[in-house]
Amino acid sequence: MSEHFDVVVVGGGPAGLSAALNLVRARRRVLLVDSNRPRNSATLLSHGYLTRDGISPLELRKLGREEFLSYDEGTHWQTIATSISKPGEAFVVDCEFRGQQARATADVVLVATGLQETLPAIDGLRAFYGTFVHSCIECDGYGKRDQALAVIGEHADLAERALLLTQWSDDLVVFTNGSAEAVTEAEEALLASRGVRTDRRAIASLQGGREGLTGIELEGGEVVPREGGFVRPAWAGKLEYVAPLGADLDDDGLLIVDDHGRTSVAGLYAAGESTAPGPQQLIVAAGSGARVAAVVNRDLIGGLAELGDRVQ
Repeated sequence: MSEHFDVVVVGGGPAGLSAALNLVRARRRVLLVDSNRPRNSATLLSHGYLTRDGISPLELRKLGREEFLSYDEGTHWQTIATSISKPGEAFVVDCEFRGQQARATADVVLVATGLQETLPAIDGLRAFYGTFVHSCIECDGYGKRDQALAVIGEHADLAERALLLTQWSDDLVVFTNGSAEAVTEAEEALLASRGVRTDRRAIASLQGGREGLTGIELEGGEVVPREGGFVRPAWAGKLEYVAPLGADLDDDGLLIVDDHGRTSVAGLYAAGESTAPGPQQLIVAAGSGARVAAVVNRDLIGGLAELGDRVQ
């Protein structure tokens, strides 16, 4: 047995919740599929979300679900979408969670599952991640203002991230963890002109305890004192479940969409981090979900395109 919905929203982060809320308010019957296992679960506080600055990301999700479920048209399944197919007119969404299977059909599917995050393999990094070491500069730069900071990463945008951080601290050390490509010689010179040192040695571990981060230990034993830091994880789209539809993906494995969130598959939409490289601030993701929800509702109504330039 399966239930039919107007829209299935896959992913219960800010993008998915915002889309789902706006769609039920458009009197659409909406299923929200989410396991409540967010990428930012290690983060204690989220920032930059208007009226909710400093809220726990998990609390923000909880409040969003409650608002969505206050509408009769809203349904939430705590489960994971394992496959989405379209054998006929409707999409088929298969789900499984802790051995329990479920299936739903829908006229439209909106993907908002975000990114999968992989941290560099550095001893002790996971213990400090989300408290003393963060990944989102716009979210957590203010909280680390005027501290001695480490900028850790192995990707080509490391110098850019370090330059952004000079707005919050004038005591920065960039650690490439042995990567020769992360920072070019020209970038190193630019960073040095701003008072930022680059250390290309491999990192052995992060040092500290309950009181916080105290330093970065390099191979060979030297410890560079640091109070906090930012790390550049590797990001990838968690979109294996969409593969049966054959939607177009970009070089980062994310869904290619037009300016309105439409993918290459009719009836399949995407919002938030499933469509753009790198993490977005929560408020940006929520805005993306609301914008795509409006497009979904207009497309379901139909006929608007026939009005031509009069509705542009």
